[in-house]
Amino acid sequence: MSTTILVPAGEMQQCFNNIFIKRGFTPDRALQCAEIFTTNSVDGVYTHGVNRFPRFVEYIQKGFIDILAEPSLKHQWGGVQQWDGNMGPGVLNAVHATNSAMQLAQQHGIGCVALANTNHWMRGGTYGWQAAKAGFVFIGWTNTTSLMPTWGAKDNKLGNNPLVMALPYNNEAIVLDMAMSQYSFGALELATMKNEQLPVYGGYDTNGQLTTDPAAIRASRRPLPIGYWKGAGLALLLDILAAVLSGGLSVHEISQKETEISLSQVFIAIDISKLGNHSAIAQVVENIISDYHRSIPDDQKSITFPGERVLQTRKRNLEHGIPVVGQVWEQILAL
Repeated sequence: MSTTILVPAGEMQQCFNNIFIKRGFTPDRALQCAEIFTTNSVDGVYTHGVNRFPRFVEYIQKGFIDILAEPSLKHQWGGVQQWDGNMGPGVLNAVHATNSAMQLAQQHGIGCVALANTNHWMRGGTYGWQAAKAGFVFIGWTNTTSLMPTWGAKDNKLGNNPLVMALPYNNEAIVLDMAMSQYSFGALELATMKNEQLPVYGGYDTNGQLTTDPAAIRASRRPLPIGYWKGAGLALLLDILAAVLSGGLSVHEISQKETEISLSQVFIAIDISKLGNHSAIAQVVENIISDYHRSIPDDQKSITFPGERVLQTRKRNLEHGIPVVGQVWEQILAL
């Protein structure tokens, strides 16, 4: 089993920032990228934070990511905009798209930004937190390369196409961030690295049997869609809508490329301050969450809403350091 070390958040961010500067990022863009990768790690999403960092740098070296590129507006009508990401860093493009959607929402009540020709946004929840903390409801999703079979098939035609939904709550947020596969490939990689089994079935092995072995699922490339046929259907529609709204590539077109690049994404923001029931919204949400928390657990675990455990993990990791697999940190220090 790989050893785990604790890295202070400040040390991690400085390390990331230095590497970005060395790779040619401008100081402000280096800092913003470093902050996002560190925050993802602080919040416990290691698979799209510290663990993903070496691959991000690799994609820069290979020319898949243009570190100087910025998104350009292609078309606008009303509260809808279409942007070209110009193959810039996915995290920076996504922050820009979220800000643009919020600006549109302030003007129109709701704003939709569709982004084509971009790169991996890492943790989709980042942009849900960004919008919700600013007072907006957020809905966003991305397509991916083909990673998952549709229900009843053996070969991959679907992306795991993560979906994010968020809204403000008690100076923080309720944030749902989920892939259409039962476990993201990042989660499978981490479980494999730690030599851990999955809590529930995550996919099939090469013999077509359901398994909790993450390595077996990665070998078969047959992760299980959430909700079986329902998750497969949702993954398909998210891909279609991302491609249609952005004018960008779909999963089957992305899958023909050398690696997962040129993604299509959608960012929707709603300015709830403009709703007629705005003054009652906070209490409505509080009543719903209070009732939700009164659920009777079937074991010793507490009942938490989406994003609640993130707050607990954030507090722990800021106090004690971010747990990082030793070999991953050594790889990063060598960059």
